[in-house]
Amino acid sequence: MNRLRGIKVFVVEDESLVAMQLEDMLLDFGCDLVGLAMRVGRAMEMLAKVAEVDIAILDVNIGGDKVYPVADALRARAIPIIFATGYGRAGVEPEWQSYDILQKPYTSIEVGEKIAALALPAA
Repeated sequence: MNRLRGIKVFVVEDESLVAMQLEDMLLDFGCDLVGLAMRVGRAMEMLAKVAEVDIAILDVNIGGDKVYPVADALRARAIPIIFATGYGRAGVEPEWQSYDILQKPYTSIEVGEKIAALALPAA
């Protein structure tokens, strides 16, 4: 997955073990983790300070809150979004169902393929 080297990824995930696994996957791909937030409010603060994001991976349910305010901010900046949820597409509100979904539990192959599909120019 060297082709993912340098892609700047922003992550919102409230489960520590899942966040650490995802971080390891991204680092193995050579991606730059430009932000990792475990709460919606913190994610909004971080996004306001991060200048460049190529793609975002967002858990849908964050500590009892929905991640959609973060998704709105990303969409306003035209940043591609991947939603991560254990409920599949049905776990995402209708407005967001056209976005890419990572079904939890996911593999590094699935993560890499989703990032490549959204962040790399078509060959």
